[in-house]
Amino acid sequence: MITIDAAGMHYKELNRLIREGIGKGIKKFFLENINGQYYIGDGIKGDDVVININGTPGNDIGAFMDGPTLIVNNNAQDNIGNTMNAGKIIIKGDAGDVVGYGMRGGRIYILGNAGYRVGIHMKGYNEQLPIIIIGGKVGSFFAEYMAGGIIVLLGLDDSDEFDGDYFASGMHGGTIYLRKKIDFSKYSKDVELYEADENDMNFLKKYLIEYADSFNIPSEEISGKPFYKIMPSSARPYAHLYTSA
Repeated sequence: MITIDAAGMHYKELNRLIREGIGKGIKKFFLENINGQYYIGDGIKGDDVVININGTPGNDIGAFMDGPTLIVNNNAQDNIGNTMNAGKIIIKGDAGDVVGYGMRGGRIYILGNAGYRVGIHMKGYNEQLPIIIIGGKVGSFFAEYMAGGIIVLLGLDDSDEFDGDYFASGMHGGTIYLRKKIDFSKYSKDVELYEADENDMNFLKKYLIEYADSFNIPSEEISGKPFYKIMPSSARPYAHLYTSA
């Protein structure tokens, strides 16, 4: 175990210390006084590596990450889990824009809200299944061009403002689960809405329990309402732009 006081530290030096520590066999890190440092956890490997982050990290935490767990005890900025391959990122506050861009595997759990373009180009890779669960609401372009994986939007604060415009625009793979029914008429014609069935809920159960445990929330508070799912109506939503009738 190692504690790093990052007050005033340049992100390159911070990430060098983390990599050196992992190279020496250190499995648990506590980063104190984080204030906007970029690229924490980028490209690192090791299923048993845990990095606790106190403060607000900068962009691209966990990008290309392959196994470790990052725990952010505050808000986080943009591009969380960019092209992430495996591991887990837990955000105990709100997240910025472009969460899980091109994400290929692993889990991202966010207690609060997330910004624009969550899950854009999210796709999975081979047998890997990327999972994003968000406790609050999201901005516009949610799941834009989503090609695979699972996104769960819980809306735990039961606010009427649940999502933004251009919901699932261009979505052509994967599944979105919602904990409340939405006015589907204003959303993309690329997708269809269904009620989640028993098989869906059995599949989601382990992820919802892990999410609840991550934030000390009773799991019954999450699973006590019906869920709905959104799936693409076509695997080629823009085919008409390139082919003749």
